[in-house]
Amino acid sequence: MGVMDHHTEDHDRGLAFDLATLGRRRLLTLMGGAGLAALTGCGTDHTGHNMSASTTTTAGTVAQSQGAAAASDCGTETPEETGGPYPADGTNGPNVLTESGIVRSDIRSSFGSSTTTAKGVALTVELTIVDTAQSCAAIPGAAVYLWHCDINGNYSMYGKGIENENYLRGVQESDAQGKVKFTTIFPAAYSGRWPHIHFEIYPSLSEATKAGEPLKTTQLALPKNVCTTVYGTEGYSQSVRNLAQTSLERDNVFGDGYETQLATVSGDVTAGYAATLTVRV
Repeated sequence: MGVMDHHTEDHDRGLAFDLATLGRRRLLTLMGGAGLAALTGCGTDHTGHNMSASTTTTAGTVAQSQGAAAASDCGTETPEETGGPYPADGTNGPNVLTESGIVRSDIRSSFGSSTTTAKGVALTVELTIVDTAQSCAAIPGAAVYLWHCDINGNYSMYGKGIENENYLRGVQESDAQGKVKFTTIFPAAYSGRWPHIHFEIYPSLSEATKAGEPLKTTQLALPKNVCTTVYGTEGYSQSVRNLAQTSLERDNVFGDGYETQLATVSGDVTAGYAATLTVRV
């Protein structure tokens, strides 16, 4: 099965086109917890004298400064990105999120009427979801919907001949450490895009499985050295050419900065690879 002819057309239109596919969605911003308590009124020091208003103001300024430093140490929030033309979340045609069976960790096979398994080098993806408003504390109980293309660069539920497949799509709920893990295959590189994985973060599993409002939609980038190795294996030959024709710096999603989206990947083609990323929301 070859790459769909419309891949280049759709993805080369850039963000304006892709964002239009998110029609009914509005970006929700995570709200932080309670702010620093205000320091008001006058007290007395150890000598019994009233403290001046300037002393109180200085204390408040110091506290605010310390709070800002803690937030800064947490790192940069992961940017919002397009869900692309093939999300299958109800915003652009099919909706897999409301189907029974979508909550699963192993997303290599279709569920429901088909049990077709996607071919490719094994890959596990582990995401850690943290809250930048709370000094990057883990977010338990969030839901992550993750999807990506297959070995041919096509997306289930959209690609020619795989409209009735739903492999390489799944939802997981984050644990007490804010972690989710998916078992999948290494995605191809198709024309016009750097190798990537899409995901949406929802405030809860119930919100995800009713195709509600995501807290964040973004993408994970895969490192070049690993892509080069994987694409040297059987079935990925077309990805060699596609990878050579683009770069992270020229990609229409990652070109404006990919530092917070580039996964750390370990492993090999025989045992499989593991990709990890901390996602700051």
